[in-house]
Parts: sequence; C-alpha cells; structure tokens
Amino acid sequence: MNGGAGGSERPEERQRFPPPGSSRLWGRTGSCRRWCRERSRPRVMRSVRSCSERGRNGRLWKRSGQVQLARGLGGAPAVATAPISFREALQFFRTAAELGERRRKLRAPRRRQGLAALLRFLFGPPRLQPQLRGEQELALAMAQCALDDNESVHMRILQTIYKKLTRSRLGCPRYGAHWEELGFQGTDPGTDLRGTGMLALMQLLFFVMDPQMLPLALDIFRLSQHETQEFPFGIMSVNITRIVLQALREERLSRECNRRQQVIAVLNDLYAAAFLRLYRTWKGQHKTIADSCFLLKELELSTKRKPKQLLKSLEAFVSRGPTAEGPAPPSPPSPSSRELSFTGLCDLEGELRLV
Repeated sequence: MNGGAGGSERPEERQRFPPPGSSRLWGRTGSCRRWCRERSRPRVMRSVRSCSERGRNGRLWKRSGQVQLARGLGGAPAVATAPISFREALQFFRTAAELGERRRKLRAPRRRQGLAALLRFLFGPPRLQPQLRGEQELALAMAQCALDDNESVHMRILQTIYKKLTRSRLGCPRYGAHWEELGFQGTDPGTDLRGTGMLALMQLLFFVMDPQMLPLALDIFRLSQHETQEFPFGIMSVNITRIVLQALREERLSRECNRRQQVIAVLNDLYAAAFLRLYRTWKGQHKTIADSCFLLKELELSTKRKPKQLLKSLEAFVSRGPTAEGPAPPSPPSPSSRELSFTGLCDLEGELRLV
C-alpha cells in the first residue's frame, strides 16, 4: 500500500482533477456552469449500463448490458475478480503490516487542562473506552491509507462496488470514464479519496454488500442519475464518510460506541443513516446539485449533534423495508441547468471543509 492519505494519482490526473474540497472544481461559478453545460447536452448514451466512449488511451470500449474487457488507462486489462465481502476486506486491513505501522503512529487525543478539562467532564461527550481504542485507530489508519493499484484487495473492493451498483457480472478497467458515471470526478476514483482514504471505499463496500443496505444504495444511485435531481454519487459518498470520520475524531460517537462496544459498525451504520437522511431530503423536497452544500452542512450538524436520532431513523427504515420509500420522484419543473449558478459541494467560505 502506498503512503499518504490520498489516492493513487498521476501528474496529469493531479492537474486535471483538483483535490476534493478544492474550490477549483466546485467552488467557482464558472466551473459549475461548465458542469451544467455538460449535463445539459443530449443524454443519448448517458446510461451506466449502455454507453460507448473513447478513452484517453484512444480505444473505444463499449458497454451494452455488460462491460467488455478492455484496457484501462494504466495499460492493464480489466480482469474478472471475485467479489469481496466487507468482512474479508476488514480482516485484510486488520492484519496489514503497513497499516499497523500507521496505527502505532496515531497520536492519542490531546488532554485538556484546567477549565477546559472541567467543562468537558461536566458537559462534554464521554471518552471512548480503552478496549475500543484499537478499533478507532484502525478506522483512522484506513482513512490515511491510499488506494494502491498493486494491492489486489484494493482492486477487488473497487470492482465489487462497480459490479454491485451497475448490476454487471463483469469487471471494468481500472481507469476510464465509467467511474465518472458512478459519480467520481474523473477517470480515477483514487483521486477523490484525499482525507478519507480507503475508509471511504470500505464504507461504500459495506453499503452495497450488506443485504439490508443494498436496496437503499441502489435507490440512491438511481436518484443520482435523475434527469433534474442528479448528483455525483461517488463524491457524495466520500463527503458523508468525511462527516462521519470527523464526528469520530471529535468524540461525538463515543457514547454510542461504548454502548454497542463497537466502532467500525457504528461508523458504517451512521454513514448509511446520513445517506438515508440526504436521500429522503433530496428526493422529497426535489433538491438539485445547487442545494448540495447547504444540505451537507445540515447533515454534518445532525451527524455530530444527534447521531442517535439518525441511527434510530435507519433502524426504523430497515424494519419497515425499502419499499416504504415509494417510487422514484417524477421530474419536477426546474430552470434549465444552463441558467443555474451552482454552489456545488463545497462553496461555503470559512465554514465547512468538506470533500
């Protein structure tokens, strides 16, 4: 595995796709308008499972119900890989030597002193119990782990996510425009993982591999491709992982983790609960990408201040079943995307530092 908290990237990718959180992509009106213009073009071949595109490597690769094996930008063919379960992937990270080194280097939270210590003792959240520190360190270490092309488990995680979301039986090239169809910024999803690392992909893997969560994940993915309510699914997922990760770092989840004697499971459930909240708001109130930054801000506040309430809503959703959510929303009247001035996913200066 490569060092650093980002994703595997190339110099040309770094130039073309700015890091998540950078205003170069979402923070400037001009960039957002360009995004709008691209989305306002005829969408004859926009379907994830039926498209024909010419990649930067000059090869034409087609998808018509399934992905044909083609060479990706890295020159390696897309080979069939066995799906990987969340449990198997988590066990790999538990035993990975390099990740163990990262865990040892993680510093314990700074102890407050004086009045700050007294106020935290009286009014602050409880501390995470010592027996759960190892699991917390594992989550933080995964967030610092880069996507590694040479690590087979990393590649299996990517392929499993792709297959589950597209319902394809075959794999896909490591690099290519098919990742943009899944809502990543460019041809390499690894460039979108800065600040969340492999934890972002692990949470997405949990989302699509858990039998109770998969219907919700597919509903959200379908909504992300709606004619007027579309949003970048992959980037939104990374944003939610970052919100959950920040709540963990600020010890906002310690009470729930202590109660359940788990950390990773609480993070995954909270990720799914936050995505559910976003989905219901986006779908029910006919939100568009122009509302994304404000919705993410509200979601971060809810995740930090009322995580138990979010988790209860997820529990109620699972107990009722996904059919209770109803069909996909109709296309409401909305202004042309050429006329919208998007705020994008992170355009609140001095407030949120989201992906």
